[in-house]
Amino acid sequence: MTRRNLNDLFALVTIAREGSFTRAAATLGVTQSALSQTIRALEESLQIRLLTRTTRSVSPTPAGERLLQTVGHRLDEIDAELDALTELREKPAGTVRITCGDYMLHSILLPKLTSLVHEYPDVKLEFDVNYGFRDIVADRFDAGVRLGSTIDKDMIAMPIGPALRMAVVGSPAYFANRPMPRTPQDLMHHNCINQRMQTSGGLYVWDFERRGRKLNVRVDGQLVFNTTQPQIDAALAGLGLALLPEDELMPHIDSGKLIRVLEEWCPRFGGYHLYYPSRRQPSPAFSIVLEALRLRD
Repeated sequence: MTRRNLNDLFALVTIAREGSFTRAAATLGVTQSALSQTIRALEESLQIRLLTRTTRSVSPTPAGERLLQTVGHRLDEIDAELDALTELREKPAGTVRITCGDYMLHSILLPKLTSLVHEYPDVKLEFDVNYGFRDIVADRFDAGVRLGSTIDKDMIAMPIGPALRMAVVGSPAYFANRPMPRTPQDLMHHNCINQRMQTSGGLYVWDFERRGRKLNVRVDGQLVFNTTQPQIDAALAGLGLALLPEDELMPHIDSGKLIRVLEEWCPRFGGYHLYYPSRRQPSPAFSIVLEALRLRD
């Protein structure tokens, strides 16, 4: 029986998950030509094509899809078991990959994980700043960070930050010749800064609640962004009203650069959570990350 090289299979799985030879080569730390040669040799040894290549993308053939479904999760299990062997070491080791937004990274994750980096030199942390809802299983992340209400039920979710509250803000220059909105419906007469959701492709609907009464408002305006910081910059420049978590806006509100409106329509809600698959046994390295991020009373 011919013994297969697991590295070839791992290369195939990585290409299929990345959908690109270029991105897969960067992930694996090899050249694109070397990766192409690896797949070509694997296809020749099996005498069947595994990937369909176009100028824009790469996708598995039916034979490739069958192989991926058979071996993909097994390679993940092998990786997890190798990570688990670090329990036998004096100190944990391994890489922990987390996908999150940039604000969560610099306001929550890095401050809480700084001491861990110093204490465990063999633990590596990789952060993927992304505003879309990444499939952490398919994309081989150990965990992700989202608001608690947006996490799938089959995931374990651990709160890592306090309850949040949204805030509607505009600059003094914006309000210089415009009335402040008194109700969410008044926003229909304002230039509002929209956010394009990376997952659905639609615009974010502004949600409000007061005394049990909930309102959803589809606002309109001249500007649309898909990340947070440009919305703050635009609001500071007097280009419209923005709706964002208040903790990202408080320095500007406290300094008077932004004026908060509709505060009574913005109740508190569950904050950011770290989530990870319920079926996966945490590695020792990931376990110490969980402990470092856990909220303390």
